[in-house]
Amino acid sequence: MPLLTVKDLSLGYDGCRVIENLNFSINEGDYLSIVGENGSGKTTLMKTLLHLQKPISGEILVSDGLKPDEIGYLPQQTLVQKDFPASVWEIVLSGCQSSMGLKPFYGKKEKVLAEKNMELMGISDFKNRCYRELSGGQQQRVLLARALCATKKLILLDEPVAGLDPVVTQQMYETIKELNASGITIIMISHDIASALKYSSHILHIGKEVFFGTKAEYLKSNKGFAFSERELRTGGCQTELSFREVKSYA
Repeated sequence: MPLLTVKDLSLGYDGCRVIENLNFSINEGDYLSIVGENGSGKTTLMKTLLHLQKPISGEILVSDGLKPDEIGYLPQQTLVQKDFPASVWEIVLSGCQSSMGLKPFYGKKEKVLAEKNMELMGISDFKNRCYRELSGGQQQRVLLARALCATKKLILLDEPVAGLDPVVTQQMYETIKELNASGITIIMISHDIASALKYSSHILHIGKEVFFGTKAEYLKSNKGFAFSERELRTGGCQTELSFREVKSYA
């Protein structure tokens, strides 16, 4: 059974349907990038996958080995969240809450896990620093370490490189790639079509038309060609790559 299966899912907000009859499945170890025009429902879909929003119709099935509280999540940050007055240690450790049940205090198990994930993200030196004093890239690594405390199987990322400079953006993509190579399944919303095609195993394009398949299949589709060519040539993903060069990622 796939790790996650979406069947005939229809979504919307404020009385407006944005996605209808969506179907796709994710297997362990996949790296799925969700792309599409602004307002097409990408974030709405992610919130629904996380059970933060109810679908209009349809269902989301997960394998027996994946519990709802075992899914890591890195949301888009608001200005208020970026200014959160807590230590790095407190934020990372809070990722363990979903697996603690009724335990009122963090134990040795949770603290060891938090230390491990901070080391993995290269932020151990920031342990006692205030989160709001960190750079944007450092903050994202803190939130990714927090998400890793909630899961060993699946992480959902909503525009994880938004607002980061090009160098830090590349470092973040490489970090996510390494997590995927370690066996963690990735579902990521992205406006960066070039990087989505470079790193992903699968693409879900939502909008007036929907496509789901491997990135090679996406590049061969009419939708994939039109979308990627337009984005790449208009600078939508901050690159001047030609479509021929992008096809080399397939």
